[in-house]
Amino acid sequence: MAEILALGLTHYPPLCLDDANMAGILGWTLDDPAIPAAAKDPANWPAAMRAEWGADRGATAAAAHRAALVSGFEQLRAALDAFAPDAVVIFGDDQYENFKEDVIPAFTVCAYGDLEVRPWAQVKDSGAIGGKPNVWREGPDFGFTLKGRPDIARQLATGMIEAGIDAAYAYQPLHHPGIAHAFLNAVLFLDYHRQGFPYPVICVPLNCYGRRVISTRGFLSRFDAPVDPDPPSPSPKRFMEMGAAAARALSASPWRIAMIASSSWSHAFLCDWTWRLRPDTDADRRLYDALSRSDFALWRATTLQQVETAGQHEVLNWFALMGAVEAIGAPLAWSRFVETHVFNSNKVFAQWEPA
Repeated sequence: MAEILALGLTHYPPLCLDDANMAGILGWTLDDPAIPAAAKDPANWPAAMRAEWGADRGATAAAAHRAALVSGFEQLRAALDAFAPDAVVIFGDDQYENFKEDVIPAFTVCAYGDLEVRPWAQVKDSGAIGGKPNVWREGPDFGFTLKGRPDIARQLATGMIEAGIDAAYAYQPLHHPGIAHAFLNAVLFLDYHRQGFPYPVICVPLNCYGRRVISTRGFLSRFDAPVDPDPPSPSPKRFMEMGAAAARALSASPWRIAMIASSSWSHAFLCDWTWRLRPDTDADRRLYDALSRSDFALWRATTLQQVETAGQHEVLNWFALMGAVEAIGAPLAWSRFVETHVFNSNKVFAQWEPA
């Protein structure tokens, strides 16, 4: 029987950038003429948000935010190295990278072989990744071989389908020449200090963006931009069922598997009730407190409307992971909530004991 290590992390694109540019999404939003001037006036912001924005548009606060995130990645990388998995299965959203007008599957298992990945040359195919300049000062020629395990991926897809989850599968990318940024950034950040990433990766892209995946290309839009919504994502409960089926399929295998949820939590640019200026921290805290006490019922009872209102679209990746850890009975070993007002999204790190 397999052992499964479950981890949760962020793939926050601006972490790729220098501190001076980390709050760029908020800066872009403040230029939106459709948002009332009073809402954009720092005098009307919460005190903690004003302090974080400061006199330098968040550049000073970015250093502390980066340190908190890097510390979280160091903790999870140590756990990953100690576990030494045969493969890393990542639940991540696809923001108009392979999910485009020709097909939007709910859940997909990418049974890829080894891929040559060049993060900064392929950035044009991942508009959300943050641009070519990067904190590592790596150029467009920088690249690495991302190992695949198509044999494990095929068994995963088979097990999910046999369990009643109609998962799609792919043997090669459809549009994106590498891997979507939810997966790429997870690898880049787990390898933040560039010691190498030797573990094969199986990408499992999920339709988290639902009504916005085509209509806004899964990313930023001006507040008054006309949007013709796409059909919705599956429900949070269905994401949990999918994650549970994936975990059971892998539990029946002979391999050691790390399962990762890759996303930040509430995204300011998806949160209309805050004028897209800050995330819905109260909604995030509600889910995080439930995660801390292993309250799977509260997660299962959360509706898609609640998720979308809070700008928690990408947290659907974590719903999949919560379904997985519940199915295998993995106890929570460690977690951390990294709160922010100006860096677009709250971030959570979590680690469950191998089960």
